[in-house]
Amino acid sequence: MLTLQLINENPEAVIERLAVKHFDAREPIMRVVELDKQRRAAQKQRDDNAAQLNKMAAQIGALMKQGQREQAEAVKATVGALKNTNKEIDERLKAAEAEIEEILLTVPNVPYAGVPAGRTAEDNVVEKEGGPMPVLDDNALPHWDLAKKYNLIDFDLGVKITGAGFPVYIGKGARLQRALIQFFLDEAGKAGYIEVEPPYVVNEDSGRGTGQLPDKEGQMYHATADNFYLIPTAEVPVTNMYRDVILGADELPKMNCAYSACFRREAGSYGKDVRGLNRLHQFDKVEIVRIEKPEDSYAALEQMKDHVQGLLEKLGLPWHILRLCGGDMSFTSAITFDFEVWSAAQKRWLEVSSVSNFETYQANRLKCRYRGEDKKTHLCHTLNGSALALPRIVAALLENNQTPEGIRVPACLHKYTGFEIID
Repeated sequence: MLTLQLINENPEAVIERLAVKHFDAREPIMRVVELDKQRRAAQKQRDDNAAQLNKMAAQIGALMKQGQREQAEAVKATVGALKNTNKEIDERLKAAEAEIEEILLTVPNVPYAGVPAGRTAEDNVVEKEGGPMPVLDDNALPHWDLAKKYNLIDFDLGVKITGAGFPVYIGKGARLQRALIQFFLDEAGKAGYIEVEPPYVVNEDSGRGTGQLPDKEGQMYHATADNFYLIPTAEVPVTNMYRDVILGADELPKMNCAYSACFRREAGSYGKDVRGLNRLHQFDKVEIVRIEKPEDSYAALEQMKDHVQGLLEKLGLPWHILRLCGGDMSFTSAITFDFEVWSAAQKRWLEVSSVSNFETYQANRLKCRYRGEDKKTHLCHTLNGSALALPRIVAALLENNQTPEGIRVPACLHKYTGFEIID
């Protein structure tokens, strides 16, 4: 959620930057400015009245001591009228604050100055690329056929048990999943991330804190009996660990990683992009989350990008990094970099990670703060990234490493899988 300070300092600049996300912010931002003026005027009147009431209390005491009861009663009557006025002011304050929050919950984060203009994924900018591009035979198979050939994943069984998008991993397929999860967690631990194991369901406050609510409720599975939501990513519970928390400056940065299953309705998904592991309703992912001082957050973002790049290099996958344009960014992000890997049999790039800096947007919702050297509290910056999401990693590993003898397993995974080839 945008801060009132940011908006009041330069509302036109906020409106201009939000246009990069193709969001027309003029009406809501100017309404917030007006409401905040009303709120501050009411608060000043409330404070002035409070000061006057304190003086009157002393005045009543002095008059009573002097035996001037009639005059004291007159002052008391004025006090009563002021208190009634304060009740009316309090109602106006609550109404203005509620409307400001209601509006700001619908306004996306302001994109960072380095975010390119553009409307769709075609306008994203390739920043960096690397990794060996595999050369496959003309008869190379896509991962869904490889999964069937080697009995690794049963998509039809998942449909029987639950529905489309809920695959069943079998034998070496299941072991490969566990190997990747442990490899990603071990690498995150080496990089200084403290592992946590969070709940897979969250309450409304948690969904609102990280921005899934009210923006993305249609994409989340909702357990209506208890009003809980299944998490779309471990970002939600892990970041909410710091909701309503004031950290010491010496406690930052906070660096956490977590494995979780992730649940996404992905309503409206169809066509070739959803085949096999390309788009699932349930999948596994390791998430990294950082809570930073504002002045350190962009250096932290680069470290997170380097970490994800290192994972892809160890897996031997061809990759590139995209700087997302405004139109392709999430509601809450200030800047996002997507990592994609090349799927050799499908002959297309598959997204496997997003690394984002949210600056103070989530922290303002969460009331995640730290106490600076000036003894005042300041909003933190929050960041997170996939390190990594498994489905498309598995798809690329199966496709890119297929040989006549079987599917080669990257060397970094051998100690986790216990096998070097899937045959």
